[in-house]
Amino acid sequence: MNKRRLAFALLLAVLYSAGIFAVPASAGGEDHIAGTGSAATKYPIVLVHGAGFRDATFRIGYWGRIPATLEARGARIFFGGTDGWGSIESNAAMLKETIECVLAETGSEKVNIIAHSKGGVDARYMISAMGMADQVASLTTISTPHHGSETLDKIIGVPDCLYKGASWVMDGIFRVFIGDEAPDFYNGSKSLATEYMKDFNIMHPDDPGVYYQSFGAALTVLGGSILLSWTAYPIERIEGENDGLVAVNSAKWGNFRGELRGAARRGVSHADLVDIWRRDLKIQPLLGAETIREFYIAVASDLKARGY
Repeated sequence: MNKRRLAFALLLAVLYSAGIFAVPASAGGEDHIAGTGSAATKYPIVLVHGAGFRDATFRIGYWGRIPATLEARGARIFFGGTDGWGSIESNAAMLKETIECVLAETGSEKVNIIAHSKGGVDARYMISAMGMADQVASLTTISTPHHGSETLDKIIGVPDCLYKGASWVMDGIFRVFIGDEAPDFYNGSKSLATEYMKDFNIMHPDDPGVYYQSFGAALTVLGGSILLSWTAYPIERIEGENDGLVAVNSAKWGNFRGELRGAARRGVSHADLVDIWRRDLKIQPLLGAETIREFYIAVASDLKARGY
């Protein structure tokens, strides 16, 4: 396979994995509240989704049972309200507006942000470029491509007319069917290339008043996710260990706390991280948690213990 065909195949993989052709299963599986500990953090928690879905797409919640699980343990949960395929800048502006509303509603001085995938980059831009550092106590990123994607670098090698054409189609889908206000797949995706993120990281350093922590995830390629094993294999060849979309090394930022790994051979995919199947996937213990939902309780409990 020549480089152009490989790049085109990877582009199709991104479009597929972005959520256009793969809708999460309806709620099911175990419905008991997992884990122990309190999620009643000092500051409200704002969940910021990644690319490909909105907070609720086709009436399906991006975060599965995670918000209800956290609320049952005392957390105050809000959603970022960003576009599924907005640019970093436009999504950051939407997130800023959301946080200002949360602060006004709750009377809190700050919020904790828990962001998945590209949502972590949107949040970092908002904090550093939009004067919001004083309103954010902590930013927890989960499988966020902080250092960009070498695989995406190869996809960008597709002729620009083809990439713009695919982007135009994506923008139309996300505007009409998903509800995006300002979809911008072309810039939103290209901003996750390695050179772009290298410059981004220099231009937007962390604020010393905000606690930054990060987590990655690893998918066992042979016998892993039904959705993302086919993308995990080429990404592994190019970037190493990954969750089907984001490499573990790219997810490391601030205080890196480790990667989520499956308790069995299956591994943990990018979609598993947001409870896509509504089943309690067993993971190797991390922060004392042994399932994905327990992991979010553990993250909130840890933030509480740190005074956030």
